[in-house]
Amino acid sequence: MAKIAVIIADLFEDSEYTEPVAAFRKAGHEIVNVGLRAGQVVRGKKEGTEIAVGATPRQHPVGFYDALLIPGGYSPDKLRVDDDAVDFVREFMDKDKPVFTICHGPQIIITAKALEGRTLTGWKSIVQDIIYAGGTFVDREVVVDGNLVSSRSPRDLPAFIEACLAKLS
Repeated sequence: MAKIAVIIADLFEDSEYTEPVAAFRKAGHEIVNVGLRAGQVVRGKKEGTEIAVGATPRQHPVGFYDALLIPGGYSPDKLRVDDDAVDFVREFMDKDKPVFTICHGPQIIITAKALEGRTLTGWKSIVQDIIYAGGTFVDREVVVDGNLVSSRSPRDLPAFIEACLAKLS
């Protein structure tokens, strides 16, 4: 089974964490919450879901994991100012490991300069950011482009989870 890093900070979109993580665990995959400070508790923006950060990108480098989940909300914007978090995401993309991103999740991939030539979707307010970063935006519930699986919003979670699980099998 896969070991999946979930890169996360405060004000993540609760369901974009809880639903994929529950599905991944049910399928037998291991989850490690990766954030800015090990031991820190981060909270969701709508439901206040509390998540303990288990490691930082420096403590467990990319080689420790098989895949990466980037939930949306304000979390990706908070993470994109941290060089270690950005490097962590860039390395997943460079190594062609599965990267699952939803809603505002592509923001940190944009900062990592890793969207050039990629096709993906995301929340409507970041469409221009995706395009300016060299990506091709497609307005669909889920887009799979090589190692990258993306969705627009919580309403797309069933299709997103299905595509992520298929990528892990």
